[in-house]
Amino acid sequence: MPESKPVLIYDGDCGFCRIWIEYWKRLTGDRVEYAPSSEAAARYPRIPRAEFARAVQLVRPDGSVASGAQAVFETLGLERAYRRSRALAFFAEALYRWIARHRTLAYHLTRFSFGTRIEPARFETTQWIFLRALALIYLAAFGSLAGQITGLIGEHGILPLGDFMRAVESTVGARKFFVMPTVFWWDSSDRMLENVCLAGMAFAILLLAGRLEKLSLVVLFILYLSLSVSGQDFLQFQWDALLLEAGFLAIFLGRAVIFVWLFRWLVFRLYFMSGTAKLLSHDPAWRNFTALEYHYHTQPLPTVLAWYADKLPAWFQRSSTFLTLAVEIAVPFLIFLPRRLRISAAWCLIGLQVLILLTGNYAFFNFLTIALCLFLFDDRAFGRFSPPRFLSRRRPAQGRMPALERAAAGVLAAFLFVVGLTRLLESFGGAPAPLQAAARLVSPFEIVNSYGLFAVMTTSRPEILVEGSDDGEHWSAYQFRYKPGPPGRAPRWVAPMQPRLDWQMWFAALGSYRQNLWFVAFVARLLEGSPEVLALLENNPFPGHPPRYIRAMSYEYSFSNWEERRKTGAWWSRLPAGTYLPPVGMKAAARNAP
Repeated sequence: MPESKPVLIYDGDCGFCRIWIEYWKRLTGDRVEYAPSSEAAARYPRIPRAEFARAVQLVRPDGSVASGAQAVFETLGLERAYRRSRALAFFAEALYRWIARHRTLAYHLTRFSFGTRIEPARFETTQWIFLRALALIYLAAFGSLAGQITGLIGEHGILPLGDFMRAVESTVGARKFFVMPTVFWWDSSDRMLENVCLAGMAFAILLLAGRLEKLSLVVLFILYLSLSVSGQDFLQFQWDALLLEAGFLAIFLGRAVIFVWLFRWLVFRLYFMSGTAKLLSHDPAWRNFTALEYHYHTQPLPTVLAWYADKLPAWFQRSSTFLTLAVEIAVPFLIFLPRRLRISAAWCLIGLQVLILLTGNYAFFNFLTIALCLFLFDDRAFGRFSPPRFLSRRRPAQGRMPALERAAAGVLAAFLFVVGLTRLLESFGGAPAPLQAAARLVSPFEIVNSYGLFAVMTTSRPEILVEGSDDGEHWSAYQFRYKPGPPGRAPRWVAPMQPRLDWQMWFAALGSYRQNLWFVAFVARLLEGSPEVLALLENNPFPGHPPRYIRAMSYEYSFSNWEERRKTGAWWSRLPAGTYLPPVGMKAAARNAP
């Protein structure tokens, strides 16, 4: 007899079958009727009973029957894909036959990887939580820059933005908007720099409150991109690029679940590329698992807990190095596996970030990475979480999208995936020319980036001490707010904020002043007595007038040991390592500045 809708008949005694049938019921709703073979066999006498035991049977409304993988595809509305691809159909049927012969094993594998209850993944709450976290990260990023931006790239800052933009324009001409996409082409004044930071903070608060979400996400991306490409040496950190990539993807969150998978793809690339970069660099500290014996005292801005971590035994440091590489290289592959394995991977990845966060000040990087890992969970993982009333309600429920919107989302997602794959291949030595061309096309906008943190471990810690003098004989030191200075000063906490001058001083110490022309410009501003630049420092030993001379001395720093700490209270020990920059006056500094 004709049926009003398809009927899927399954083996009711099979535990594996029952788990997946319950899941399919949630996917198909009332479009398909489900019946165990023990009840339906008498209803369809023309189907041999042996067929019910061999495979599921789908009775179509016209009375025809499909079985095996074909029945599954038709039940889930995927019959077009099954019919169009012979290869897909062949492998699907082969897999189905294997599972049918090993149902007990398949049942235990399902319980291990999915659990006994499988539900369609939903991400409404997940997206809501992520966007609130992203808003707080944007707020920290813009807020941190608001107090530094004029000292870094303002008119009287270390690297004035106006000079940089004029140099770019004279080099690339009309292509300047593409090469350097920034709102500062219209106005690069100090007031504009400050207003962009304040506007970023305001839109971050709007996003946090759930108001004008799409507009806020678009504006936040544009403003932070403007700062990133204009910040020169001071905004070239990988977390700046990561925030832009995450912020761009966030614009498209909503009904298109494919962007959740792009976030997972981003998490995979971030960790996997960071891990493989350590091995591909051929750095012996990573290859012999001694990297963490140096890391805690050589990292740019350690926290006070790093002093204690540095004292852990060598076997523990080497084991930790091995586990770090394992988490970064192996665990990311679990991201693409079933739910339970994916959630286990999420906790491993988050755990690594928490440990890094506790021992080092890496701005908003660790917080952003943890936020990205939220996409490895789903709404079910957050249980009965309900957003606070003073914030927004949850985002609109997921549902079927119009065909045109679905196609547009698919094309954009495919393009972003391919560019991300290109970045991954480039880290291993190269990618096909057409893929590289696509990657170059979007490079100025930083929407898909390469990652590779700490590819080479620094094994010593040179520090620069900047001093001024009026007579060339008596010298007074400038103190920075967060980088190591007086040995008795404990490492400080500053994340998620980032003191960008302090960070650049760490990089400068690894080279020479000739390789860091911004440092010469910094010295010139000190000789000028620039208030904007002096505001970036903890003290000004020349409050009444700028000094006549500036010099920079190099010291080798390391953490003090238990005995030194007990006797002197010192957190650091240091030894002189020579002159970094010989004494210079205003004319010499101006001549060598960029």
